[in-house]
Amino acid sequence: MFNIQEELKKLPHDPGVYIMHDADDTVIYVGKAKDLHNRVRSYFRKITGRGPQIDKMVSLIDRFEYIITDSELEALVLENNLIKEYSPKYNTMLKDDKTYPYIKITLGEDFPRITLVRQMKKDRSRYFGPYSSAYAVNNTIELVNKIFMLRTCTRSLPKEAGQGRPCLNQHIGRCCAPCTGNVSKEEYAKRIDSAIRFLNGEYGDTLKELKEKMTQLSENMEYEEAAKIRDIYDSVLFISEKQKITAYDEDDRDIIALAANENDAVVQVFFVRTGKLIGREHFHMKNVEGVQRREILGDFIKQFYAGTPYIPKELMLEEEIDDLEVIEGFLTKKRGSKTVITIPKIGKKEKLVELASKNAQLILDKDMEEIKRQEARTLGAVKEIADLIDIPSISRMEAFDISNISGFMNVGSMVVFEKGKPKKSDYRKFRIKTVAGPDDYACMREVLTRRFLHGMEDRNKIENNLTDDEYGSFSRFPDLLLMDGGKGQVNIALEVLSELGIDIPVCGMVKDDDHNTRGLYYNNRELPMDKRSEGFKLITRIQDEAHRFAIEYHRSLRTRSQTHSVLEDIPGVGSSRRKALMRAFQSIEEIANASVEELSKIDEIPAGTARDIYNFFHKEEKR
Repeated sequence: MFNIQEELKKLPHDPGVYIMHDADDTVIYVGKAKDLHNRVRSYFRKITGRGPQIDKMVSLIDRFEYIITDSELEALVLENNLIKEYSPKYNTMLKDDKTYPYIKITLGEDFPRITLVRQMKKDRSRYFGPYSSAYAVNNTIELVNKIFMLRTCTRSLPKEAGQGRPCLNQHIGRCCAPCTGNVSKEEYAKRIDSAIRFLNGEYGDTLKELKEKMTQLSENMEYEEAAKIRDIYDSVLFISEKQKITAYDEDDRDIIALAANENDAVVQVFFVRTGKLIGREHFHMKNVEGVQRREILGDFIKQFYAGTPYIPKELMLEEEIDDLEVIEGFLTKKRGSKTVITIPKIGKKEKLVELASKNAQLILDKDMEEIKRQEARTLGAVKEIADLIDIPSISRMEAFDISNISGFMNVGSMVVFEKGKPKKSDYRKFRIKTVAGPDDYACMREVLTRRFLHGMEDRNKIENNLTDDEYGSFSRFPDLLLMDGGKGQVNIALEVLSELGIDIPVCGMVKDDDHNTRGLYYNNRELPMDKRSEGFKLITRIQDEAHRFAIEYHRSLRTRSQTHSVLEDIPGVGSSRRKALMRAFQSIEEIANASVEELSKIDEIPAGTARDIYNFFHKEEKR
């Protein structure tokens, strides 16, 4: 038995990391401390001063453990690794897990290439970035290759030089073709040096060379080639003019600002490389309720830069953070040279931080508006439905539909919505095994029976520790069952649930004569709904999704089966008439939808047979 008060007395006065566990032994919080004894004990005082989020966390602590480190810096690194491993519920964490693109020049090769990569490695290559947009990186690489006619192939050169024909790029003037063996290593190296200067933002020489080449081509009346060079020149000029607006020194730095409210936080980062703004990105932080701004900002810096391979020379912040010196040490060690954290108060740097702050606030405001809209469409809509049928709450809804053509290949679909959003990982398809012919009620009985029997079996396995699948889609029962249809389908569902001893509310999604959603059928009466309400719109989306999923499954099965198999069941339609039908129509579905007149136009199909075919597909048509 873990005695918290006794274990608190044993805590050492050393730096390290502490790990809090709840009663289920789940890690709920990871923290670092300069002095484990003082820091961990502070959580268990009557007045913590840490806000409701931490107070709630403390109330859940069943036990704790700790790891001693040699320094606070080592504790910071270990804390980051453990947070990434356990994703504790009460740690302020980055929602995003992004890898940023870099431009890589493979200088370790005799004839280097320029590529997009997601990681920097300690090799002989030269890296530029990180950039916020892979699209922009690909465009830049394409432009550089076009200007300096660099190779894009993966041939091992010069070993494979002269073997095989050069690729299309050589024929269209996009590559100097070192693969032919006609380009020396020294000559190619000059092109690479020019490309490196270009990527460093030194556009002057490139613009000068392009202009001279364009002029020469024009004088030689090679106007088509001159126009191609002009387009490249304009692209380089656009880039150079765009970069001028942010250039004030040659340093690499990230500018970081925070916008936060009671429940959400957004961090905006401007990436400045060699004095030029190359991109920006925003990040959402979670579990920020009751957490101070300086702590959120510090947590972001630790987590973000623990996961990115490039550390700039300077981080510019809008306000102080906790453990500034320790974090600086962490960044410096990771970078391999000094990194400083500054809080500019005046001048151009302060203006840039202010700009980042405004952008962060704009994103947060926009996100909050979108969150409110989404909540109205999802959680708000779910609450409307729960209120309409007078049940306390709804989290998970399952909807079922049957699809067939006159009983041909009966299939069922199960779609799942949680908190008003589709959960596609829990969707399931059913191929009907026990029903032959067009009997939707019998098909639905089979689908529901199979679904809930499977769920009961899974629950039994979980209760008896026979499986680790604690959250399987079948073991989780819905709070509301939705049937595609009215009284008949609802009664089938209620009968199945009663036979299995399961109590779940069941609603029918009723459609009007035009097959549009009209309302809900519940407890033997139809409940009209305001068509402008979010609840009604959600029911419509669920019904359409169940139908779509069933139809797609049915279509896929038909495609895999012999296309004429259903025609064999029609009296009077032999081999020659089946072939005639398939020549005249593209699919069984087209035949099923054809009128008697359209069928009669086929020479091999008499009027009486056309009527038989039409009646076959329409006698029990589903929709």
